[in-house]
Formats: sequence, C-alpha cells, structure tokens
Amino acid sequence: MKEKVRLFLDSDILEKYLLGDASKEESLKAERYITMYPQVRDTYMELQENLEAFAKLYARKTPEGLKQIILHSAKKERVATRKLFRYAIAASVAILIFAGSAVFFWNQNQNLQQENTLVSNKMKNLEENMRNQLEDVRNQFIVLNNPDTKRYTVKGKKEAKELKAVAYINPVKKLSYINVSNLPELPENKCFQMWAEVNGELVNLGVIKQLEDKDNLLALPYAEKAIGYITIEPEGGNTSPTVQNIVANITY
Repeated sequence: MKEKVRLFLDSDILEKYLLGDASKEESLKAERYITMYPQVRDTYMELQENLEAFAKLYARKTPEGLKQIILHSAKKERVATRKLFRYAIAASVAILIFAGSAVFFWNQNQNLQQENTLVSNKMKNLEENMRNQLEDVRNQFIVLNNPDTKRYTVKGKKEAKELKAVAYINPVKKLSYINVSNLPELPENKCFQMWAEVNGELVNLGVIKQLEDKDNLLALPYAEKAIGYITIEPEGGNTSPTVQNIVANITY
C-alpha cells in the first residue's frame, strides 16, 4: 500500500488536479486517494496552501512614500547646489524619475491585479470542481458499501464478447454507477459509447475509454426501470445510438 501511495505522489496527478488540468480519470483517482490516504490528503492541503501563498506574494501594492523619497532627494540636491542651472537640471531629472517610476509601478500593479484576479477565479473554479468531485466520490463510497446496493453483471455480445462490466444500483439512495473493467480492441475509426434511457428520454453518457484504473466508476442517471446501452459508434462518438450496433444492455 505504501508503494502505491509513493508512486501516486511521485506522479504529477495531484498537481494537475489542483490546477484543474487533470483528465476525468486522473481527477477521480486523485479524489479517491485524497479520501483514502492521509499522506496524500496532507500533501494536497500543502499544495493548496503553497498556491494561495504564491497568489498573495505577488498581489503587491504600489510602494508607499515613493513620491516623498524622490522629493526629499531633490531637496538635498537643491541645498548642495549653488547654481540655479544645476538645480533646474536636478529638479527636472527628479521629476522625470518620479514620473517614470510612477508609470512603471502603476503598470506593474495593474498586471499584478489582473494576475491576482485570474488566480482567484482559478481557485473558485477549483473549489467548485472539488465540491462536485468529492460529492461523486462520496456517492461512489455509498454505492460500494451500502447493503441496499444491487450488483448486475454486464456482458458484451457480438464483436464485443470480451466486454465486462458491473452495474451498481442503489434504489434507496437513488444512485447508479457502472464499472467497465474490460473493453475489447476496436479499429481506430470505432469507439464504444454509453447511453441511458431515463423516463422516456435518451441520455448520451459519452465515449467509454479503456481505463488504466480498473476500479474507476462511471455515474449513471438514476430512474426506476431505466435501461442502459453500450454501442459501437464511429470514432469520437455519435449523436444518437446505432441500434444495430448495441453490444451490451443494462437494465436497472
């Protein structure tokens, strides 16, 4: 188990998940590890704190007292200078320095404010995604551990006889998930796609890919006497199922 956690932490999945760049499969894996392993959870919290610290570090305001410092320097130059011409040059230089510095710091502050806004928006999106994904992880835990959950073995047919999946249906919590543990090879121009018929409406659940993590669960819309299908469609998926290419039925 320690080796499994170490390999996960050595990968960049946790960092990608925090920044919102992880794939759906990587996100689910990250959430599961965060929930199950304290070491992963502590590392994730540390990464969050580092990101927030980074945002605060660069959200700097324009330095205060800049004008007073420059005017003070000009005053000292005036006292030390006896000729009006030299004073005029020093004063002009001071004004130019102040104007240039003010413009520079104003532009820098504007850029930092924009970056801070982007980071803040990114954090809000991360928090929203995290809430949704942790809710999904919680539902998966309920489905897998609740005694009211029913399991249905799904087997493929036709050219997808090697397809293996298990559907988990909990009528009490009204939750449905499916674990596709094996997908047979298809030509490059073909793909597997999942559908669900719920209350008379057909829902496209997207293309199914062969997952590295065999424990991954895909959410299904729950309804009484709902029907699910797995079809073979052209690469990239289809807008409606090809009935003659149904290779698995899921009744739940």
